[in-house]
Amino acid sequence: MPKRKAATFPKIKGAPGINVTTKLICADNSGARILQVIAVIGYKGRKRRIPRASLGDVVVCVVKEGSPKMRKNIVRAVIVRQRMPYRRKDGTWIQFEDNAAVLINPEGEPLGTEVHGPVAREAARRWPGIARIAKIIV
Repeated sequence: MPKRKAATFPKIKGAPGINVTTKLICADNSGARILQVIAVIGYKGRKRRIPRASLGDVVVCVVKEGSPKMRKNIVRAVIVRQRMPYRRKDGTWIQFEDNAAVLINPEGEPLGTEVHGPVAREAARRWPGIARIAKIIV
């Protein structure tokens, strides 16, 4: 599998707000609507600890709702919004209304052509392909 070429900035240390089995809203127009997280890429944890992800992390998901072509597919996605509050370096606290992700291909490019709703600045800096199609970056 080719190496992803999207991580131009290092991962932020934020409050991880997405666990395995969390249901996410698909924030792009790829055909999926509801995703369920089944794994976190790059998570190094401890035995019996549930893997967690935060903004900008890549997760493996199952499409639970969406178009018939997309349903029951296993896809990769990047977390762009999380409900759990997190603190930025300048001291501000950010919290979104929902948990959302954008589907990507193995090279790190988004599958959809537009993103619905805001995208966190941390995810946009780490994934320039998602930042290019986002309308609002918070």
